[in-house]
Amino acid sequence: MRKLIESTIVSLDGIVESPDGWAVFDAEAIQYAMNELDKYDAFVMGRVTYERLRAIWESATGNPYIDAINRMPKHVATRTLRSLGWNATPLGDDVTSELLRLKTQPGKDLIKYGTSRLDATLLAAGLVDEIRLWIMPVVIGTGQRIFEDIDPATARLDLAGVHRFSNGSVILTYTPCHTAPDPGP
Repeated sequence: MRKLIESTIVSLDGIVESPDGWAVFDAEAIQYAMNELDKYDAFVMGRVTYERLRAIWESATGNPYIDAINRMPKHVATRTLRSLGWNATPLGDDVTSELLRLKTQPGKDLIKYGTSRLDATLLAAGLVDEIRLWIMPVVIGTGQRIFEDIDPATARLDLAGVHRFSNGSVILTYTPCHTAPDPGP
């Protein structure tokens, strides 16, 4: 079964909003991102992320990373958009059933960029296999915070891996924990 990987850029103070304005990618980070992108053959996005990334990347050319993203199919959770461009299709009214169907199809893993209200649905349904937090060594101060729309009961996570970069950023990989919390003493 294919995995659904949630990947999010986050500042040290937990901000996820508008990382294109503050996230720094040096040659090492770009190479890592390109290697990771080869592991996926489709994107899953909420409507807001879809509209934002489409506006930034759809007309961009000449960057191998963006060119690869532009070619990939995208599956968008939306109740409002009637027609989609940028190689995208809507997930339909039953997002969880459609994502389960996509996960059971042959192919590479699915990638989802950005945290959003959609994550609450996906985590509650047990559809997220990994959450990767690419933590940038910057403090932003204000903006949308990570897991803002997530019920803490559905966000119990186990650390599965750490990748360090020479620029000070790290990727923390977590897997959702599907066991009941320890009530303690």
